[in-house]
Amino acid sequence: MILAVDAGNTRIKWGLHDGARWVEQGVVPTAQSERLHESLPTGVTVDRAVIANVAGECVAEALTGALELRRLQPYWVQSRAEQCGVRSSYADPTQLGADRWAALIGARHLFAGPCVVVNAGTTMTVDALSSDSIFLGGFIVSGYSMMREGLARHTAQLELYEGTFSFFPDNTADAIASGALNALAGSVDRMCRYLLETGEDDPLVVLSGGNAALLSTRLEGAPQLVDNLVLEGLVRIGASDV
Repeated sequence: MILAVDAGNTRIKWGLHDGARWVEQGVVPTAQSERLHESLPTGVTVDRAVIANVAGECVAEALTGALELRRLQPYWVQSRAEQCGVRSSYADPTQLGADRWAALIGARHLFAGPCVVVNAGTTMTVDALSSDSIFLGGFIVSGYSMMREGLARHTAQLELYEGTFSFFPDNTADAIASGALNALAGSVDRMCRYLLETGEDDPLVVLSGGNAALLSTRLEGAPQLVDNLVLEGLVRIGASDV
């Protein structure tokens, strides 16, 4: 059994995979990362724990302590020049976030052909994966909530209201919500166009993250939503000879 853990800025998502399917999945707030062991089921033998952590050293220490209670030593994923069939063209492959690397591997395992791999969370990453499994590069932009909160925090008289999407917003709350969604969708659509301009076929958008469903309705074409894409990549890494 492989335990895959995606430690993000807001949430820690975990899943238990038996080699054929997900047995169980769960979520722990990142601020309570030391409680990971409490959320894991008892009576399950875990052979390997594979973690992508972008939440910092304190979270890494808390996760290590939590896993020690289960007598597990974590394998910390670090991006490489090549792994599980995916090659990186990042200037320094080790500088790519572990979550982005795992998501790319997960997308390639699930889908063939060119892909735009999107993780719409606290921040949003938009990564290009070619038909021959080369990670070409990608964007990092503020996520939906971060964009809205940033406007409210740094602009006079723009308070943070919920707002809804509209083609032609007629109030400030809807204008902010619609602007944020259009900005996110525009980043994805632009990356799709860049792949087409380099000679790739029309790419599949592989969409994951907490705001995936919200964003999917604003994208051109038909994106493929995947729950916990990072976990999909982590379990492939864990099953390989790491």
